[in-house]
Amino acid sequence: MTVMSVILALLVGLAGLFAGQARGRQRRAEADNRLEREAQAEAERIRAQADTEVRGLREQAEQVRQQADQARQDATRRLQEADERERQIALQLEAQREQIAALRRDFEDERAQAKQDAARERESLSADRQETRRERDELKREIERLNRRAEQLDARGDKLDALEERLESRLRALSDQETSLADRERQVELRLYEVANLTPQAAREQILGRLDAELEEEKAIRVKAMTERATADARRTAREVVAQAIQRSASETSAQLSVSVVPIPNDAMKGRLIGREGRNIRAFEALTGVDLIIDDTPEAVILSSFNPIRREVARHVLEALVADGRIHPTRIEEMVHKAQDEMKTFIHAQGEEAAIEAGVVGLKPGLVQLLGRMYFRTSYGQNVLKHSVQVAHLTGIMADELGLDAGMARRAGLMHDVGKSIDREIEGTHVEIGINLARRFGEPVEVIDAIAHHHDPENGETLYSVLVAAADAISAARPGARREELEAYVRRLEQLEQIAVAFPGVQQAYAIQAGREVRVIVQPEKVSDAQATLLAREIAGRVEQDMEYPGQVQVTVVRESRAVEVAR
Repeated sequence: MTVMSVILALLVGLAGLFAGQARGRQRRAEADNRLEREAQAEAERIRAQADTEVRGLREQAEQVRQQADQARQDATRRLQEADERERQIALQLEAQREQIAALRRDFEDERAQAKQDAARERESLSADRQETRRERDELKREIERLNRRAEQLDARGDKLDALEERLESRLRALSDQETSLADRERQVELRLYEVANLTPQAAREQILGRLDAELEEEKAIRVKAMTERATADARRTAREVVAQAIQRSASETSAQLSVSVVPIPNDAMKGRLIGREGRNIRAFEALTGVDLIIDDTPEAVILSSFNPIRREVARHVLEALVADGRIHPTRIEEMVHKAQDEMKTFIHAQGEEAAIEAGVVGLKPGLVQLLGRMYFRTSYGQNVLKHSVQVAHLTGIMADELGLDAGMARRAGLMHDVGKSIDREIEGTHVEIGINLARRFGEPVEVIDAIAHHHDPENGETLYSVLVAAADAISAARPGARREELEAYVRRLEQLEQIAVAFPGVQQAYAIQAGREVRVIVQPEKVSDAQATLLAREIAGRVEQDMEYPGQVQVTVVRESRAVEVAR
């Protein structure tokens, strides 16, 4: 029973255990369900909260992305700006490097120039020392000669004392003779009064009347001479006043015809153009013959010269120097030679263009070059090349109307003033020079006749001279074609240069400052420093003697010595 009870008890226990387990499982299932529901609710809450946070994070991420894009753009812009600043700094460094190189070159040139100056100074001191020794020797010889001369004068003084004693005795004898002659003269005068039946008073009145008549005639002659001299002085003064008034009132025309304005990049370039102690501007003016005016005009300098060829060459040289940046006397000289060669090419091109415009073919190259020179030549203010082309057109038109050879007429019209291309360089009128040039280049007889008689067509041998004369008068007579005052002004400047060049030892002469200064370049081996001073005075005296001009003219003689050696 005990076992059965135990078994039953065990079974009951097991049944209870199983029932408890079932209830536990049920409770656990309910708890799990409850927990699952709570977990789902919590998960939903958490998911909703996560979605909200994700949306916030997405918005923040978008803002961060936008900020990153803005930062990236700012960084890119700053990088570009940094690159630009770096490029500008590189350019500035390059410019400073070029300036340093230019300054170094200028310093080397100045040091070489200083060495040359020191060598010249040493040579000059040596020459002065030798000259001093020579003068000392000459003074010693002069003192000895003066001593001998003093001894001779002492001997002559003794002779003169003896001669003076003889002269005094002779004077006493002559005084006695003079007294006796005065007595005889009074006796003769009394005798004459008796013979002429005149009292002394009547004779005195007759003599005074004769003297009055002679004095009246002399007075008339003197008054006439003084009147003529006063008239001449008044006319000269009037001409000077009028010429000066014309110069002052014609500033606009003068500026257009004798001044060129050259732009420069900045005002600092003006100092480089002047150079140390003005050496660059002096070299430029000496080589070109053009006055370089550097004033307060911003970013511009002025070239002044009455000669348009020189002024054009100077303009090309100045523009090339400004563009190159290397400005020193040697570079200026190279640029001047180069510009002069280019000017020859330009002149030839102008001659060809004028021949084509006038319809004239078959001209020799020499004649074409002479025609091109007339591009820079004016006659009474009228451009000679344009005037010649106009005359060629007019003669061709009139020749067509008359049934003549229009080509020959145009050729004669174009060539009628060819002598003016070099009439300021050689002697003779432009007609004589033009005839010689036409014959030298083998021009037809009709052209030579037109050149020879375009001012006196009644003496011409062909009708072409008449046509050219008529066309010349038409071209010159149009309103505003000519200005006589400018031509006289240019002739005066040319005469200044011709007077200076006529002196021996003068290499070149340039009239500048509107004729108020003539700058003379002399050959240093022929003219010394002392002779240069005398030469300036002689040129000034010749200008005063041979010319009429307003105001005053300054004569500046420039003497420059150069020592050149080539290192091989």
